[in-house]
Amino acid sequence: MERRPGFHQYDTQLEDYSKTAIGARIKALKGAEREFAKLPTDPDRDLILYSIRDSLLDLQQILTREKNPDIYSSGVTNSIFVIMSRTFAPPADRLRSVIARERHFPNVFAAARANLKNPPRIYTQVAIEQLPGIVSFFQHDVPDAFKQVTDSKLLAEFQESNGMAIDILKSYRDFLEKDLLPRSHGDFRLGAALYRKKLLYEEMVDLPLDKLLEIGMTDLRKNQLAFAETAAKIDPSKTPLQILDEATHDHPAPDHLLQAFRDILRGLKDYVTDHHIITIPSPVLPILEETPPFMRALTFASMDILGSYEKVAKEAFFNVTLPEPSWTPEHVEEFMEAFSRGNNIGTAVHEAYPGHYVQFLWKQTIPSKVRKLLDANSNDEGWAHYCEQMMQDEGYGNGDPKLRIGQLQDALLRDARYVVGIQMHTGKMTYEQGIDCFVKEGYQTHAIGEVETKRGTSDPTYLYYTLGKLEILKLREDYKKMRGSAFTLEEFHDRFMREGTPPIKIVRKALLGNDSPVL
Repeated sequence: MERRPGFHQYDTQLEDYSKTAIGARIKALKGAEREFAKLPTDPDRDLILYSIRDSLLDLQQILTREKNPDIYSSGVTNSIFVIMSRTFAPPADRLRSVIARERHFPNVFAAARANLKNPPRIYTQVAIEQLPGIVSFFQHDVPDAFKQVTDSKLLAEFQESNGMAIDILKSYRDFLEKDLLPRSHGDFRLGAALYRKKLLYEEMVDLPLDKLLEIGMTDLRKNQLAFAETAAKIDPSKTPLQILDEATHDHPAPDHLLQAFRDILRGLKDYVTDHHIITIPSPVLPILEETPPFMRALTFASMDILGSYEKVAKEAFFNVTLPEPSWTPEHVEEFMEAFSRGNNIGTAVHEAYPGHYVQFLWKQTIPSKVRKLLDANSNDEGWAHYCEQMMQDEGYGNGDPKLRIGQLQDALLRDARYVVGIQMHTGKMTYEQGIDCFVKEGYQTHAIGEVETKRGTSDPTYLYYTLGKLEILKLREDYKKMRGSAFTLEEFHDRFMREGTPPIKIVRKALLGNDSPVL
């Protein structure tokens, strides 16, 4: 899911990674921290203060700019992608912004060379792996996105800036391979102290890590048991993993995939409304379309949500990636296994109804400027993950065990992220053991296990899917006890939405009126 606030006055600029700029930012943040700390305690004030401290934690202690070379190459790529992907201005105007941003590339990569010290080897390897696709993105996808532009002078400027960008990226790859990789001996692990601080500032969770891990392992075992019980309902003569393998082959034909998602979306929206799951603020469906060419290498499906302050490009796009015509039948079949019937429903619930799309429709109505701009992953990703389970609990799918198998496999994937993130970054699990955890405990393929563990090295708190889901489930139960016979699921969900997407601790206090534990 893309998060973009909708401000466009900075579309010609890029982040300044120079030591001077970093020093100035730290100074400004410390000043802001002092000023906000003087204000009376208030949820929005606390949200800002924690966000400031999270930024300072990275700038002063985690030091991502010194450890992760991918933030520079992928960062500039995203800076161009966000200009390309939404029609908030005429193509020629957006192309001028692309040109302006590309002209800042020399400064970005000069800073990268100066900043990068002793990265973890896996960070440098990931950056190297990403760069061929990034170079291809600038060679093909960026020009393709602006084919409508006919101004010859502007196109000549773009050809010059884009050519320079490609040369810089190729040079950066050489630097990574020949210079940085041989001296990449750093440790990706945060350690317990920094992990606790990051989790506190980002999600307002202060539980001891051993207690937090216990909660995650309990959910993992619970979902494994439910998986076995559900598989037995389908065919007790087969193992749960045999049932899972069969489920992956139950998918639409490639040329019917978009229509399959259209049918799911209509049915989901009607089900949510008819069963009073949550109020949907707008009757407008997201626009379902094939993933644009410049996004296809990065995602199977995604929701491109309008920003809270976007004034022009107000469409929301549900993008689905289709197989390429040039692929072999074997490649197509392997790709389509990601679109099994259960997975498609889970994806549509997570991304659209009543997941991300509905939550961000609500976000447009929130008066707080702070909550329009600041998010907690445990809220927005936790909500979307919670919805996957909640919808089937509320009867969607009529109890079809094949659909439940898909939901439980997704839950086990998130459980494995929870466990691996904590264990790996506190030194209690190796990288190889992380892969094994995804395969043996999360019921994922070895290839997915590798990708997920690799992600965990640089996304240490990706426990937020399961963390948020469990926090919401506990809040719902406590709210139900408080409301008694007056409780309805729709009213609870609507109240939850009105708070925006801050950490669940803030939502919990707003709904319950107390500081009781989130877990």
